[in-house]
Amino acid sequence: MNLKENTGEILRYLIVGGLTTVVSLGSYYLAITLALDPRNAWQLQAANIISWICAVAFAYFTNRKYVFRSRDPHMVREAEAFVSARLGSLGLDMGLMFLMVTLLRMDAVLAKIIVQFAVTVANYVLSKFWVFHGGREMA
Repeated sequence: MNLKENTGEILRYLIVGGLTTVVSLGSYYLAITLALDPRNAWQLQAANIISWICAVAFAYFTNRKYVFRSRDPHMVREAEAFVSARLGSLGLDMGLMFLMVTLLRMDAVLAKIIVQFAVTVANYVLSKFWVFHGGREMA
């Protein structure tokens, strides 16, 4: 893959990531508007989980089709790897936030920005080299 192809792939990844954020926020908003009360701790977490599931499902299909252009016929294996990678990056997110905010007493907003950058890079690398490594369409 040459520089132009890599740049295009990264650009597509960032666009899909932005759209995934819209899906996440939109599904969260719908959940708390239509069914769940965010003032209730359990319902708040349920809305957050629904949001995460919707975002990961959207991200899988859009990354498969538009970013990495996978043609791997083993979609179940690929989807399992994708969800596993996203669970791992969720753990990375939570662990880094705990380290930076709780232990190092960093500003929470600054820490979240740094962590989001790290998680985005981790998600891209895991997707490119572990999840969608096979079954690529050649440009």
